[in-house]
Amino acid sequence: MANEIWVEKYRPKTFSEIKGQKTIVEKVKAFVKQQNIPHLLFAGPAGTGKTTLALVIARQLFKDNWHDNFLELNASDERGIDIIRSKVKDFARTRAIGNVPFKIIYLDECDALTKEAQQALRRTMENYTQTCRFILSCNYSSKIIDPIQSRCTLFRFKPLPKQAVIGIIDTIAKEEKFSITESAKDAIYEISHGDCRRTENILQSCAAITSKIDENTVFSLASFAKPKEVKEVLDLAIKGKFIEARNKLLSTMLEFGLSGIDIIKQIQKEVLNLDIDNRAKMKVVEACGETEFRMNEGSDEFLQLESLLAKLALLAD
Repeated sequence: MANEIWVEKYRPKTFSEIKGQKTIVEKVKAFVKQQNIPHLLFAGPAGTGKTTLALVIARQLFKDNWHDNFLELNASDERGIDIIRSKVKDFARTRAIGNVPFKIIYLDECDALTKEAQQALRRTMENYTQTCRFILSCNYSSKIIDPIQSRCTLFRFKPLPKQAVIGIIDTIAKEEKFSITESAKDAIYEISHGDCRRTENILQSCAAITSKIDENTVFSLASFAKPKEVKEVLDLAIKGKFIEARNKLLSTMLEFGLSGIDIIKQIQKEVLNLDIDNRAKMKVVEACGETEFRMNEGSDEFLQLESLLAKLALLAD
């Protein structure tokens, strides 16, 4: 996958440029206007704008001095109690440069912090409220201890809607001067699931290969099987054609370089499109869950997928 050059190049610099999180942006914008924000906790999937919004807050609050008043740390790299006691505390105890009376510390992926580090962070947030505000970012707010959650205003980010993702794609296509088909846009949204970062990385990879991006280019570079091919595998199995389904699955995995976990997630999505009754669909979904569990426990991936196809073929009886 391409590096994140485009992610930084097209990262929004103002509130109006942030897509898909209108309600959150409006509330945060009101805090910034008053030049007084509480501690914030951003929770939600990857690539939905959590880091971007934190950077925009810093830019809008501190203007040209934002680099001096903003500390960004990735808690998954620096997750121990020593980081909280040294780097975070040293930055928090000094006064801000400029008219705003506080600095901002942004802790990304803070659900990776150990419980001890979170307790130390809680005390730091308490003691240095006058000179520092914290913006915490995580995928799962349930992994943040309650004392920290109670000190923060929580905002839950959601995956970007399709129109927002397509708008971003159109903007980048215009700036980078390449063409992209409507089916390719749909494919990128299908693969990214509303993750803007992944959308931009897929686009960058495709644009490096060709200036005319189509559906086939997207699927091949994203290591993602075409939905119709996955459905074809399932249809063959449902009709009792186990050998044909097995061979088709193997060739699809080899063609797109897919792992068992990759393909099982696509299979589960396509189950709902099968021409079988709802009770049979429930049995297939249950079988998918069991297959994924066995893979994660270390079982042979292709053997487990064969087992899944066998269960599907038995539904034909």
